[in-house]
Amino acid sequence: MERFDATLDHVGAFAKARDWDQFHTPRNLILAATGEMGELAELLQWVPDSEVVEWFEVSDNRLRFSHEMADVLIYLMRLAQVVDIDLLGAVDSKLSLNESRYPADVARGSAAKYTAYQEPES
Repeated sequence: MERFDATLDHVGAFAKARDWDQFHTPRNLILAATGEMGELAELLQWVPDSEVVEWFEVSDNRLRFSHEMADVLIYLMRLAQVVDIDLLGAVDSKLSLNESRYPADVARGSAAKYTAYQEPES
């Protein structure tokens, strides 16, 4: 938790030192995060599933992938700052909701949407 808070502070200080608050609107940050997610996806776009493990064994691939993951997280952290949402609190809340939507004993091994696990209304 302490490390997350320190990183969150670093993200905010980085933007402030560059006077980027003016550009960091929720919309712009969402679009930037989406773009970064696209760059992350692009790295594996044409790598067959059977070759992904080997792909990650190449250090340059792994480094590029980690940098793109970091870009996505940085934009999400910055967005959370701008809209004043406790990101870790939101994660905890969503996990609790998903635990009730996807009971482990019922959802294990299934990729079905949570509505498939709900009992029909009488």
